[in-house]
Amino acid sequence: MHLVNIHEAKTQLSKLLEQVQAGEDIVIAKAGAPIVRLIPYTPPRRRIAPLGAMEGEGWIAEDFDEPIDEHFNCLKDHAE
Repeated sequence: MHLVNIHEAKTQLSKLLEQVQAGEDIVIAKAGAPIVRLIPYTPPRRRIAPLGAMEGEGWIAEDFDEPIDEHFNCLKDHAE
């Protein structure tokens, strides 16, 4: 583990990134206290499905946009 302070990290960022890519563990500290660890980026394991990939997989009821007031009539007596 290589510990560097914030000032050094700002001035040597390119060098530190090369070290991370080479497998070295870099920790950036503020006043000697570790605050962040630089690690190499790893792409996500799962592929994100393209838009439209699930076309035809779902359905919407024919009456999905009908008023639903009658379903709430039972609540009217309690609201007053």
